[in-house]
Order: sequence, then C-alpha cells, then structure tokens
Amino acid sequence: MSDTHQGDQAPRLAGEAAGGGPESVTCHEDLVKLLAEQFARADVSLRELQARADRAGGTRLPRATCADMLAGRRFPKKAVMMAFLRGCRVPDHRLPAWERAWERVRVSRLPAGAVAPREDHGAEPSQVTAAPGDTRTPRALLRRRRRVVLLAAAAVPVAAVALSVVVNRGTAPRHGVYEGVPGHFVSPAHIVSDDGRAFPRGGSSRFTVTVDPANTGVRLVRRLDVGVGLQHATITVNGTPAAEWRPLLEDGVYKWRDQVVAIPPHLTAGRRSLAVVNTCVSPSGFNEFLYTVEQEVGGAWSTADTVDIGRGHTASEAAHGYRVVGEDWAGPQTFSYPPRKEDWRVR
Repeated sequence: MSDTHQGDQAPRLAGEAAGGGPESVTCHEDLVKLLAEQFARADVSLRELQARADRAGGTRLPRATCADMLAGRRFPKKAVMMAFLRGCRVPDHRLPAWERAWERVRVSRLPAGAVAPREDHGAEPSQVTAAPGDTRTPRALLRRRRRVVLLAAAAVPVAAVALSVVVNRGTAPRHGVYEGVPGHFVSPAHIVSDDGRAFPRGGSSRFTVTVDPANTGVRLVRRLDVGVGLQHATITVNGTPAAEWRPLLEDGVYKWRDQVVAIPPHLTAGRRSLAVVNTCVSPSGFNEFLYTVEQEVGGAWSTADTVDIGRGHTASEAAHGYRVVGEDWAGPQTFSYPPRKEDWRVR
C-alpha cells in the first residue's frame, strides 16, 4: 500500500469510526447524518458532484436530488446514494457497508402490513386446499394467495397517500398552486421569476451603490435561491471587511429568501457611495439575483438603491459597475417564497 493511499484513507476511516460509520445506521436520521458528514468531509459543491457523476456515466446526481437527500426530505434510491458516495470519493471497499446500511433503513421504513402473515410464509403446498371444483394444484393456489396478500398490503400505503393528498387539497387555499409535495401550496402572489448569476468558492462579485451621506445605518438585502444550501461569503465595503453572508440551510420547496446583513455604521456614515465585494468561501457556491440597499436617515428606513443581477438586467449591472469573477452559472429561475411573509427575510 502506497503512502499516498494511506494518507488518503486514514482520516476518512477515523472520521467514520468517530461517527459510528455506516455499520451503526439503524434509521433514516442516522443515514442522513452520515451522508452529510461525508459531504462535508469531501469539501465539494453540489455542482461538482453532479459533474463527477456525469463524467462517470451511469446514475445522474441532480443538485436538487442531492439537496433533498442531505436535508432528509426524501429517502434516496440506492443507486443515487451510491453515486453520491462515489462522487465524495468514498473508497470502493467501504461501499458494501453503505449498501447494507441503506437496506436496513429501507426495511425499517416498510409499512407494517407489507410483510405477508406468518402462516402464509410457512404454509406448505400440501396444507393448501382447493375449493370444490377448483382444478389448480396446491402450489398454484399458494402462489395466488401470496400475491393477494402482497397486493393488499401494497394497497394500504397507496390509499393513505391518496387520502393525504385529498385532505391537503381540501384544506389548501382555493386558488393556490400545488408544489408537488403533499401539504405545500402557495399563493400565486408568492411566486417570483427572476434571473441571476452564481460563482464557486474563490469567485466574487462587486458593484457600487449610492447612499445618503447622512445615513446612520445601512442594510444590504440579497435575494437568493436557498435550493443551494450553506452558501457563505465575506463582504468588504470600500476595501474594508464589513460583514458576511452566513450559511442558510437549503429549502427544496420554497426556494426564494431575502437575506439581510447590516453594514457597520462607521463604514457608511458620510459616504455617498459604497463599493461592495462579495467573495464566496463555501464549497456549495454562491448565487445572487437582486440586491436592495436600505438606509436609515433621521430615524426612518428607506430604500437607497437596488442592483438587479442577471443577463436580463444588464442595464442595472452596468449602472452599478457590476463585475463577477469565476461565474459558473447564469439564467432565470421561477420559485416561490414561504407562505408567511415574515419568513421571507432571514439573517
């Protein structure tokens, strides 16, 4: 075994041992926790995982699917989870343990009625009697009985899901929009289409905004897609470190948020313009669609300036001297804000 191989594997196995490893997984929550640890240990973005899977061929890894898996919103297919682990560079000799962990969780999630009754599993063909006039063999009758039991068991969860959808539809706003997840409906007024840009770790964006020199406080508000979670970036104002965009957990249903950061007053007082630079420091990347600059003057807050980002808003970008370094995505998105307006803004 080479030194390189040993150096690569030892930290990984030590980390797995500290967390119990896939051998200790008994429920969905355990599996989600270990998958999140592997993602953090891999120090890679969801975009890069998707690209690695595409290059390898086979099972694809859409970013939204990975985000749902890491957030525990959806139990993954085995092939998806294994492609994810390969993308995270988990050694091949460790993959069978992950497969067994997946199988244990899958069994634990089966509905109680999904297992045929004990007497049918143990019945011998000689113990199965035919009705008068039935010419089928005992073995054929046994196979038929087992099929009936399994079909009836499978019908139970299907009926429950159908009932859940009906109930949720009945209690949702009449003119709401169904989001594809039972219980998630949004008003059309909460749906917004916007275009923006994104860049990976090490990339940055910069722009200049105007403010009233009499301001006693400035807030920077950014519209972002939280379908990509854990975005983290530093902020400088006029070349001085000012604040940071703190990581937010991903939300695969209501993806729009308006994140707010306060700029220290001593960096804005007496100034007519602020040169803002955002530098991404997270492996998940950083996206931006709209910036709103709010200022406090005379004890009252108002909008000082707005910077609309994207290929459809090049006039706004040019007016504010917008520049992006390392851009790896640009385009339009149509998402919804959360049902309650008080949840739209986050810090």
